[in-house]
Amino acid sequence: MANDPKNLVRTNALRPQDAAHLKHPMNPNSEIFMHRLSDHVGIERLHMNIARIPPGKESFLPHAHTFQEEWVFVLKGAGIAVIDGDDVAIGGGDYLGFPTDGTTHHLKNTGVSDLVVLQGGERTPREIGRFPTIGKTALFEAPKVTFYGDDGTVEELPLSRWLATD
Repeated sequence: MANDPKNLVRTNALRPQDAAHLKHPMNPNSEIFMHRLSDHVGIERLHMNIARIPPGKESFLPHAHTFQEEWVFVLKGAGIAVIDGDDVAIGGGDYLGFPTDGTTHHLKNTGVSDLVVLQGGERTPREIGRFPTIGKTALFEAPKVTFYGDDGTVEELPLSRWLATD
């Protein structure tokens, strides 16, 4: 609405075509459409997003955080949360919380409609993530991510590589 305060996001009015289209550059099955709600209202110390994962797609890759706690609340749809390698069925009303205790996590949409979640956590200038399924540790420090392989390889990618171009 024209007279709404800057602190209000009417999520029912968000247009799908305005969502950020994200894909993890190391997972061809990764696809998420995300509205960054915190950015709309100027919140800087935490983030909250409403995200949609299409049927048959995944969030990013199984990962664990070092500095940033993360949470997910399932609004609708059906899927699998991969938690420390175990598949756990999830659906509307389920809440998942991931402290910085090394627990790996990942989402897969196994349903026939979009898996829609609220997702959020902390924002820190740096984050170190562990990606055990690809044998890498990543240093996230905008505007780049540096992946350190267990085999000694180092690969630097701009964060823009997460934005889908197709």
